[in-house]
Amino acid sequence: FISDLEKVKKELPETLLNLKAGERTLIRLSVQDELLQISAYATEFRMRGEDYILVSLQDISSELDEKEIESWQKLIRVLTHEISNSITPISSLAATVREMLLDEDKDELLLRALDKEDLEGVQGAIDTIQKRSQGLLNFVEVYRNLTRIPKPNFRYFKVSEIFERSQQLLTPRMKELGISCSNKVFPHDLMVTADPDLIDQVMINIILNAMDAVKGRDNAEISILTTVNNNNRVVIDVKDNGVGIKPDILDKIFMPFFTSKKHGSGIGLSLSRQIMHLHKGSVSVKSQPGEGSVFTLTF
Repeated sequence: FISDLEKVKKELPETLLNLKAGERTLIRLSVQDELLQISAYATEFRMRGEDYILVSLQDISSELDEKEIESWQKLIRVLTHEISNSITPISSLAATVREMLLDEDKDELLLRALDKEDLEGVQGAIDTIQKRSQGLLNFVEVYRNLTRIPKPNFRYFKVSEIFERSQQLLTPRMKELGISCSNKVFPHDLMVTADPDLIDQVMINIILNAMDAVKGRDNAEISILTTVNNNNRVVIDVKDNGVGIKPDILDKIFMPFFTSKKHGSGIGLSLSRQIMHLHKGSVSVKSQPGEGSVFTLTF
C-alpha cells in the first residue's frame, strides 16, 4: 500500500498522491544514512474504462551531482571572465599612474614635476579606474538581483492578457523595424495560473530576443502560439525567422551573463528560466542557424 511509504518519509505518500499528470517533482530521501534525490513523474492512462495515474520514480542523485559540479564550473568561468575584464585595466592603469607620480629611486612623489599633459593623463587614468570600478560594482549588484526574484503572486487569468500588455509595449518598436507579429491562443479563452507581472517580464525578454534575431531581415516575422499539450499544460511557443543560434552556444544561452550580443547584459534568459522554475514550469529553445528559433514556455 502507498501508505507504507510513510516508513521511508512521512509526507511521501501525500506528495505522490498530489502529483497531477505531466507533473514532475524532486524528492529528497535519507535511506540508510545515504541522501537520495528521486525524480517522480506522473503519467495518466486509461485501462478498462478507468483512469489511472502512474508515478515513476528514478534515482538521479549522481546526475544532479554532475550537473551541480558542471554548473559551478560554468559559473566560475563567467565570474572569472567578468571580473578579469574589469580588474586587468584597473591594475594596468594604477601601475601607469604610479610610474608617473613616483620617483622609484627616491621613493617620493613627483607632483610638482608633472606638466599639463602628464596631469591630463593622470586624470584620464583615474576616470577610467573609477568607471571600471563602478562597472564591477554594477555587475555584482545585477548578479545579486538574480537571487532576489520576488515570490510569485499567483492568480487565475486569461493568457491573452499577457500578449495584450507586451504587444502594447513593443508594437511601436516592431513597426519601426518592419517586424510583423502574430498571436494565436487556442482555445481563445485559455486561462493560466501565474504571476502576471513576472510572466510579463519573461514574455518581454523572449520577444525582445526574437526582435533582435529578425532585425534587418526581409519579411521579418515573429509568431506566438499558445495551446494546451497532451499533459494538459499551457504551452507558449515564440517563433522567429531570424538568424538562429549556433549549436556551440545553444546550451550556454541560459547561463547568467552569457551573451552573444554586443550590448547584451546576459541576464534576460537566465532570469526568465528562474521565473519559470518558480512557476513549476520551464523555458526551452530549438534553433537552427539561418532558420530561426522557437522558445517554448511550459506552465
